[in-house]
Amino acid sequence: MTRILLSTLLVALLLPVTSFAHKVWLRPSQTVFSGTDPWVTVDAAVSNDLFYFNHFPLQLDGLEIIAPDGSTADAQNQSVGKYRSVFDLPLTQRGTYRIALVNRGVFASYELDGEQLRWRGKPENLTAEIPLEATNLQVTESVGRIETFVTNGPPTTDSLKPTGEGVELLPVSHPNDLYVGEKATFRLVVNGKPAKGLDVTVIRGETRYRDRQEEQIVTTDANGEFSVTWSNPGMYWIESSAQDKDTSVPQAQTRRLGYAATVEVLPQ
Repeated sequence: MTRILLSTLLVALLLPVTSFAHKVWLRPSQTVFSGTDPWVTVDAAVSNDLFYFNHFPLQLDGLEIIAPDGSTADAQNQSVGKYRSVFDLPLTQRGTYRIALVNRGVFASYELDGEQLRWRGKPENLTAEIPLEATNLQVTESVGRIETFVTNGPPTTDSLKPTGEGVELLPVSHPNDLYVGEKATFRLVVNGKPAKGLDVTVIRGETRYRDRQEEQIVTTDANGEFSVTWSNPGMYWIESSAQDKDTSVPQAQTRRLGYAATVEVLPQ
């Protein structure tokens, strides 16, 4: 079961977005909090519609939570169900938390005894699971990041510093300070450097109740930046992808990068 879910996640991260493509996401119960020690509940799923549970849960093995002071925080009450995973997070610090599922995987194709075969899995298992007598081995590394952001009190940015791995979103506009009618600007980086020319898809949730996705597609500029003006309140899904040859897996010839984030836009 784990192998099936891993493969689904890797494929979903790297497919181009269309009206029919599966979407991967984290959805917090809300993104802005105040008060003493509030909690947030987060759903994690692969679905056809945003943000509904109708395909697969996301495994939580790659869950990484950065607290406002830059330390690592632990999720509570983790559970994986039929269509979604869920966990709780106590917001014990004031400021912004970065909640992410980070997946590092490998795709491989090869020939064995005249048969074309494929394999997907973790980089550390590649050597053991591909037969030594395999020929025409082609390996692609993948790095996928699915994330969201929640803030207790005033927004902060210490938790939003780039890790330097794959595609990441940096806050020109803070992701927990978004309002209808206002323009927000974000920067995408690849390996910590501004990523020029990446297509970014932005879709408001509740797609189950619309005839069209109503996606916005924008392209990052020379600084890796793109802007969105929010027309309606609600949860929004932001997605982008890239490909390069900057691999960390010795056998890999190329690297595919996927990114998806959920942000909440509030009414004025």
